[in-house]
Amino acid sequence: METLIMIGNLLLGLSLLVGLHEFGHFATAKYFKIRVDKFYIFFDFLFPLPNVLNFALLKKKIGGTEYGIGWFPLGGYVAIHGMIDETQDAETLAAEPQPDEFRSKPAWQRLIVMLGGIIMNVITGIVIFSILTFKYGESYLPASEVRFGVVPNDLGKEIGFQRGDKIVKINGRPFNDFDQVYSSDVILNPNAYYTVERAGKLLDLQIPDNMMDALADEGQQNFVQPLAPFTIDSVVAKSPAAEAGLRVKDRILKVGNQETPFFSDLQQALAENANTVETPSMLQRFTNWARGVEVQPAAEKITPMLIERDGQPQTLQVRVDESGHIGFMPKVELNPATRYYSLPGSIPVGTRKAFGVITTQIKAFSLIFQGKASFTKSVGGPIEIAKQYGGSVNWLRFWTLTGLLSMVLAFMNLLPIPALDGGHVLFLLYEMVAGRKPSDKFLENAQKVGTTLILGLMVFVLIVKPLLGAFSK
Repeated sequence: METLIMIGNLLLGLSLLVGLHEFGHFATAKYFKIRVDKFYIFFDFLFPLPNVLNFALLKKKIGGTEYGIGWFPLGGYVAIHGMIDETQDAETLAAEPQPDEFRSKPAWQRLIVMLGGIIMNVITGIVIFSILTFKYGESYLPASEVRFGVVPNDLGKEIGFQRGDKIVKINGRPFNDFDQVYSSDVILNPNAYYTVERAGKLLDLQIPDNMMDALADEGQQNFVQPLAPFTIDSVVAKSPAAEAGLRVKDRILKVGNQETPFFSDLQQALAENANTVETPSMLQRFTNWARGVEVQPAAEKITPMLIERDGQPQTLQVRVDESGHIGFMPKVELNPATRYYSLPGSIPVGTRKAFGVITTQIKAFSLIFQGKASFTKSVGGPIEIAKQYGGSVNWLRFWTLTGLLSMVLAFMNLLPIPALDGGHVLFLLYEMVAGRKPSDKFLENAQKVGTTLILGLMVFVLIVKPLLGAFSK
């Protein structure tokens, strides 16, 4: 039953997002009096082969447009007449352009049509996050809850913070929300300072002039973090934590020789005990599997972990993965508060949350291109998304994830890859700047290249990555 609910959540979320995205193209095309031949949620063919397995689960023609639900449940499309895409090529469009065709319209109108889906996804994300903020409020950590003080990173130490400092004032004034510590209004103020309580005395710590440059360095944004006691809230199935026998409500007291009274201590201890065993490449794993060669994995480091369970100490043996994780969610023992907004007041907050997703995506791509994050681990497919939706009906989780995916979809579609909206936008911008459009044959070949890239990514996510996971076990 959980699996069926998981699949249902996934299909509902994707259907909503795909439908709204394609409606953005559809509505803008109709506004500029461009003929739309088809409007489909999911594909009615074997993507990317438009003439293979052509059938729809449901379809109806209204006013010259065929509306339908396809059988291939990954994506969807709007067939805009006179546009080179996965359904039409240069040969199909060899005839003279007609007034109701996409290619006969001015470049600025075609640009708006191509941006229509992205704009609709952005609007959807903002609306979802704004409504969630209005209904549930915004959780924050009161400064009074940071009763154990803070722990600084390298930048925090440069400012003058020490472990256990309690920040009691900012610019000489008491404050309520701990996030005000990171506020740009504070950091950009050349005379800003923090007042901390240390060993019963009050000290002022001046913010350095190069604070903005220092914050640009990776990992320095949260230059101090609250010291937070914690217990285990949930354990990921088949993770090192689950294999070691860690349970909900357990309290981790020590990892190796390092005591972990606070979550930041645990993070440091896990990082120091992370395995550094070199993982065989995908090609090596596949070659060994094809040859029937069973390769014994290199010995991995097992670390003792002292926990408290039902008031009694107990030692578990855990394998910390290469990234310093063991697979659990903590329950931090600092009590958050909630602030509520009027409906108009929730819109700026929802907008900030929505565009925060875009910022996170940009940072993630930057780390991947720099080789500081694994592409394999960072890219997820329908299975991973379905797991995020969960096997139970939880509307807060459903709408939060759907809002997040709407912004991710907007960002991904804006990437300048042929076959994605961003590829079409790139060529249209070139046309507007250069004063001439690329040839239909060039656009067709670019479409094929982009479609091949997308198909390759789909094969990786749906086939290669699961096989890779199976070989690693």
